Amino acid sequence: MDGSGPGGRQGGQNGTATGRIGPNAITRFAEALRARCGDETTARVFADAGLARYLAKPPLDMVDEVDVVALHRAARRLLLQTVVEDVSREAGDRTARYLLAHRIPRVVQGLLGLLPPSLAARVLARAIGRHAWTFAGSGRFHVDYGPPLAFIIADGPLGRGLQTATPACGYFAATFDGLFRALIHPEAKVVEMACQAAGAPACVFTATWPGGLTRRRRADRGARLRGPEPAAPPQAP
Repeated sequence: MDGSGPGGRQGGQNGTATGRIGPNAITRFAEALRARCGDETTARVFADAGLARYLAKPPLDMVDEVDVVALHRAARRLLLQTVVEDVSREAGDRTARYLLAHRIPRVVQGLLGLLPPSLAARVLARAIGRHAWTFAGSGRFHVDYGPPLAFIIADGPLGRGLQTATPACGYFAATFDGLFRALIHPEAKVVEMACQAAGAPACVFTATWPGGLTRRRRADRGARLRGPEPAAPPQAP
């Protein structure tokens, strides 16, 4: 946690607002990039972003959002768009698994499993909102309870100053998606419906799941998450 608290801090030569983001945005991206493209390409992307130090010593505390932006922009410069999208979503999925394994207490996960999906989703959304400063950085986060339930990030770090034809915040979308599939309903989906990088006023992530008051048995949760959970030690969110 940064000493300045939620809402970002003032920094940079022009006094522009910057923020801090949990290290998963870098460590899980490195894991996903290495798995998809290998060590050599991973080293090239991190070097281009000026972040080679993070491969030698992965961050354990909050990092400046400038570093996260630099990493994602370097990947966009050096890799095909489809590869960047795949890596971003895999990094988000790995982040969701990390949070489930290390940050969201088992008792809380169990309590959410006892609630109807619609109510559990509201509880989870409130919790995400309380911790939004750890991933939205200096952006402005808002929950629209809908329907459909939506997460809105205005002036967020990944979309700010970027121009793309399609939504560019797959990392966030996949993180939300992984949490909703694990905690709300195995068929839940979180999709980025609008993105600042693609010309929208803000990035909008909508969450949907099958109607009704029931869900699949909790024993199915393991099948909903791809691969083993990250083995890294606990770190900042």
